[in-house]
Amino acid sequence: MRGDQVRLNNGMIMPVIGMGTYSFENDRKSTEQAVQLALKVSLSLTHTHMNNFAALGGALNEAIANGIVEREEVFVTSKLWGSHHHDPVSALQKTLIMEYIDMYLVHWPVRLKSWVCDPIPKEDEFEPLCLDVTWSGMEKCLEMGLCKGIGVSNFSCKKLQNLLDFAFVPPAINQVEMHPMWRQKKLRDFCRDHNIHVSAYSPLGGPGNLWGSTVVIEDPVIKSLALKHRATPAQVALSWGLSKGASVIVKSFNQERMKENKGALDLKLEDEEILEIDSMFKEMKILRGEVFVNQATGPYKTLQDLWDDET
Repeated sequence: MRGDQVRLNNGMIMPVIGMGTYSFENDRKSTEQAVQLALKVSLSLTHTHMNNFAALGGALNEAIANGIVEREEVFVTSKLWGSHHHDPVSALQKTLIMEYIDMYLVHWPVRLKSWVCDPIPKEDEFEPLCLDVTWSGMEKCLEMGLCKGIGVSNFSCKKLQNLLDFAFVPPAINQVEMHPMWRQKKLRDFCRDHNIHVSAYSPLGGPGNLWGSTVVIEDPVIKSLALKHRATPAQVALSWGLSKGASVIVKSFNQERMKENKGALDLKLEDEEILEIDSMFKEMKILRGEVFVNQATGPYKTLQDLWDDET
C-alpha cells in the first residue's frame, strides 16, 4: 500500500486526498470538465452527491472507455440524501450510471420527507429517523453489489455508537467537516478505537460556500507555517489533516488548485508545528452554529444541537 492510501476496515484501499464535486452553482458540463482535469493530475478519489452523480459518472465512464483510466484506479463515493432514508437501494439505483460505486454514505443522521431536496430544509420537512431501517437498506446495497463499502457522514460519537449497537456491517468511514479550526479530536479518538476511518470534507474551512469561511487559510499560524515551508496555506491545512490520519476531500474545479492540493502529500509538518496548529484558539463549529440558527434547520436550531456530544 502506498503512502498516499489508507486501508479501511473492510479491506478496501482508498486514496487519502481527493476531489469533491458537489456544487450548487455548477452545471453538468462544468462538473464533467472538472473530473477530467482531476484525472489529469492523478486525483483518483472523487466524492459526489446524488444530485450531480450523472455528471461525475458520465465523465468517468468516458475516461474509462477512452483508456485514460481503469475503473479500479478511481475511488467513487456518493451519499444517501435525507429524503431517501426509507429506501437506500432505490435511491442508489436511480442515480447509478456506473456498474457500482466504491463507497455509499448516509449523508446526515436526519430523515426528511420524501419530496425534500433543498440543502437547508425547513422545520416542517423533517421526519423521525429510524436508523436501523436506513442501515439495513445500506447493507442491502452492499449485498447487491451496488457499492463496495458503506459508511456515514456527519455522525457524532453518540450516533455512531447507536449504529454500532445493531449494525451487521460497521461503517467503514465517517465523513465530517474537519480542519485546524474544527479538529474533531473526541470523534477521531472514538473512530480510531472502533476502526472507522475519518474523512474530512471542507478541510480548508469551506471558503466560497454558504456555510464556509476563509478564516482557516487566513490564520496567522497557518500562513506563517506556509511561509516557513515555502508552501501555501491550503497545503499546510491539508497536511495537518493528513497528519491526523484522515483523508481530505477538497472541492476545486481549477486544475492549478488541484495540483496545489495534491502537493500537500509532499509537505511533512514537524510534531511541534502540528501541536502549534492544535493550540489555535478559534473553533469553527461556533461559526457553523450561527449559520444554522440563521437558516432555521428544523429540530436542530444549531449545529451543536445536531453534534450533540462533540463538546
